[in-house]
Amino acid sequence: MSEETRYFVVDRFEGAIAVLVGDDRSSHDVPRSALPAGVAEDAVLLVPVVAGTPQWGRAVVDHAERQRRLARAKAALEQLKKRDPGGHITL
Repeated sequence: MSEETRYFVVDRFEGAIAVLVGDDRSSHDVPRSALPAGVAEDAVLLVPVVAGTPQWGRAVVDHAERQRRLARAKAALEQLKKRDPGGHITL
């Protein structure tokens, strides 16, 4: 049985359910209790996948990947600001 790993982001919590979004834009409703203790919204999780099934109980929070993604998003925003001659882009 082959195993790979994939990234998922905690999009939000809906009560006892965590809604996770994969890099492939797939959405998964996962019991919050199946994730690492203390996981927060916007956390990036590295999840083993066996035979196409994510192994949520083995997920780990990847703080470094979250920081890389935030830096990429910030750089993209800065590029957009440079192309906005009227200064209309605000966040």
